[in-house]
Amino acid sequence: MVNAEVLQIKVAQGAKPGEGGQLPGGKVNQLIARLRHAVPGVTLISPPPHHDIYSIEDLAQLIFDLKQVNPDAQVSVKLVSEPGIGTIATGVAKAYADLITVSGYDGGTAASPLTSIKHAGSPWELGLPEVHQALRINGLRDKIRLQTDGGLKTGLDVVKAAILGAESFGFGTAPMVALGCKYLRICHLNNCATGVATQDDFLRGEHFRGTVDMVKNYFRFIAEEVRELMAMLGVRKLTDLIGRTDLLEALEGNTASQRKLDLTPLLANDFVPADAPQFCKVSRNVPHDPGAKNQEVLAALKDAIENRSGGEFDFTITNCDRSVAALTSGAIAKRYGDEGLEDAPITARFTGVAGQSFGVWNARGLNLYLEGDANDYVGKGMNGGSIVIVPPKVSQFESHKTAIVGNTCLYGATGGTLFAAGMAGERFAVRNSGATAVIEGAGDHCCEYMTGGLVCVLGETGVNFGAGMTGGFAYVLDEERTFVDKYNHELVEIHRINTEVMEAYRRHLREMIEAYVAATGSARGAEILEDFSDYARHFWLVKPKAASLGSLLDQSRRQPE
Repeated sequence: MVNAEVLQIKVAQGAKPGEGGQLPGGKVNQLIARLRHAVPGVTLISPPPHHDIYSIEDLAQLIFDLKQVNPDAQVSVKLVSEPGIGTIATGVAKAYADLITVSGYDGGTAASPLTSIKHAGSPWELGLPEVHQALRINGLRDKIRLQTDGGLKTGLDVVKAAILGAESFGFGTAPMVALGCKYLRICHLNNCATGVATQDDFLRGEHFRGTVDMVKNYFRFIAEEVRELMAMLGVRKLTDLIGRTDLLEALEGNTASQRKLDLTPLLANDFVPADAPQFCKVSRNVPHDPGAKNQEVLAALKDAIENRSGGEFDFTITNCDRSVAALTSGAIAKRYGDEGLEDAPITARFTGVAGQSFGVWNARGLNLYLEGDANDYVGKGMNGGSIVIVPPKVSQFESHKTAIVGNTCLYGATGGTLFAAGMAGERFAVRNSGATAVIEGAGDHCCEYMTGGLVCVLGETGVNFGAGMTGGFAYVLDEERTFVDKYNHELVEIHRINTEVMEAYRRHLREMIEAYVAATGSARGAEILEDFSDYARHFWLVKPKAASLGSLLDQSRRQPE
């Protein structure tokens, strides 16, 4: 992430808007499973919604998170061509994205359902001019790049897209065809006859004949055709072509229905100021929030990072301080890679109320301690280290009945530890892929789409626990005997841990709670340990049906912290 030039938030795909995607278990080999922190042979579900994006403000927060961890990268947001996309794109620009992609229905892989391609998506030619006009009307066109994709194949497509407002062009299907794809529409079956869309080493070795030069030649001819068409139009630079809708002519159409179409709204809009810019004129869409606390933390920890000297540092924090420590994690990852500072850990202690995304993208060797509470997205995407959150010393609340972190915490985490002495909000540990967490209660949809890691809940949970969970496991304390009605029965099953055959899990749970109490001083955790033999009978072990009960502990120990 820290070495990327462009980071794209794929809100949807033009060929199958609103559907998400699935990677069939047959294609999830050892390599794919390792890269995606999942279990080999188990289908991977990409849910249609992003569970950390339910409003334009949430999207703005994710853009800010990405810009903090990698200040040099451009952040792109991919939208589907649909009615009203102009309004959405305006919000994306105001959320400080650097690039907007308008995706049409005509591209996409051959694994996209035909019903979606034919009935759900729409052409980029309809969405692109709406976005271009909306950005010009709102005075935002000069701050953001506009890209389009979805079936672009020729230089003529590029020229038309530029005239309708694009300055960047995405190609997917055509380069694959140049590499040998025959468009057999069996990508999801893992038996591609040309070796392009398969994980089968035999098919790749036997049938794939693609080379880099094939793709280079394709794009060379595209560029040549674009230059010829621009010369015919009398245009010297591509930027001079952007928005020049006067160069397009609307055809009358061959049928009665076609002749009724009024295409003038695609070519002109009376509300667009004549002097409004036609293309982006800045390299980055800089947020108004400079991330002052992040700068302060990095400045304080810089010498310890460069010299690998470790140490402890103290800071105050307010709820205006967002994505705290993301800049530091990015600096650690940039310098030391995935291993981080495990041999020279740094501890940063905070006092106060943390804003959104505390500890987002946390790197290995960076340990965060917060006395107070935090908002949404704590530990989102964390890769290692630890995050410990405890209530203020003067707090009189019972921790297991009081929220201490917000919604969607630990989303997409791949490693590390989170101990929070209180309740979490909804969607805790969604798509957790390797982190270990102990909390004292959770809202709805806990452990949804989880593929790895371990979660221990020492209190009440909401409904729909473990929906889409294909890896990892969880311990849940169920004193009220209501959990049977709260977990999602489709992919997971539950077991009591107070039987003789579950002795190893019982011991493991006790060790987890002991570590949690040592880190947080939790009164709730101490109470459970004091009478553990009685509390043990109230705990459930939650695991995927496809996982072996005997291998869960071995898998959890193999996962890097």
